[in-house]
Amino acid sequence: MENWKAILKADHTNWLLEEENPSVRYFALKQILDKPEDDPKVRQAKYEIMQNGIVPDILRKQQEPAYLQAHPRFYTYKYKGLVWSLITLAELGASPSPQIQEHCEYILTCSQEKQDGGFSQNATVKTGGGRIHEVIPCLTGNMVWSLIRFGYIDDPRLQKGIDWLTQYMRFNDGTEDDPQVPPYNRYETCWGQHTCHMGVVKALKAFSAIPEEQRTQAVQDTIDKAAEFILTHHIYKRSHNLKRTSKPGWLKFGFPLMYQTDVLEILDILSELGVRDTRMDDALNLVVSKQDESGRWRLENTYASDRLLIPIGHKDEQSKWLTLRAMRIVKRLAN
Repeated sequence: MENWKAILKADHTNWLLEEENPSVRYFALKQILDKPEDDPKVRQAKYEIMQNGIVPDILRKQQEPAYLQAHPRFYTYKYKGLVWSLITLAELGASPSPQIQEHCEYILTCSQEKQDGGFSQNATVKTGGGRIHEVIPCLTGNMVWSLIRFGYIDDPRLQKGIDWLTQYMRFNDGTEDDPQVPPYNRYETCWGQHTCHMGVVKALKAFSAIPEEQRTQAVQDTIDKAAEFILTHHIYKRSHNLKRTSKPGWLKFGFPLMYQTDVLEILDILSELGVRDTRMDDALNLVVSKQDESGRWRLENTYASDRLLIPIGHKDEQSKWLTLRAMRIVKRLAN
């Protein structure tokens, strides 16, 4: 057994590899067993994602007339609108089918603000694109991440979204040392005296999807600032009083998380970016402590997943998604 597995109560790799969940199987083959993308088993699992299970069910639901009429509510239709469905499909490892590509184009046309490239909660009727006054960082990070997953990394529109994150993200920790510029300064919760944690996490999530060789200096600088912001808080604590928990809800793990986050997702993103710091240790110990008696992780937060087009998981049940995420975190950080 590999050293990192000694931290686990049991090795549940075979459970993750079961064929009934091709998405988990695909990621387990790649991230737990280190199989390359061209491995026959990986290729078969990737194919099965689009044929069986939740992904084809979501795609069928999206073809229903009532859903088609809801396209303009791409963000406000929580958590069923196009924004949330694209995040979910990307999390599940879906391939960019014609239907998914059509929805990506819709979001780029209606949600992305034309001037600066951030993503907005609503479209503007007069000029097209997203309303500049409703651009927010968590949505922009999630859309950049999802679009990269669906093959848009070299698209100039996607690059504009990346540039927005590097230019307009702020990392204030109790004082507005770096005030946001108009028109983005209207959301105090996003950019005020204390920058919204979720916006920082989703920006890091977006950057984690950029291949290392394609990260500009501006991207790397923003990664460093964002990671330090999270590390200053020891992931989930108050930076000015580390004995107190800043975000108690982050201690209850869920999947998928939409604009929210938790300790598990944050460690997953940081470790994927190659960040290793002693200020992550308490969070890692928390993750390890949440194994149940059999060594699996249970779903604690279903606030968003209960409201998806196709709900994912039930509260308190053993979750392959959480177990996969926890195992790859331990694998990255415990060696």
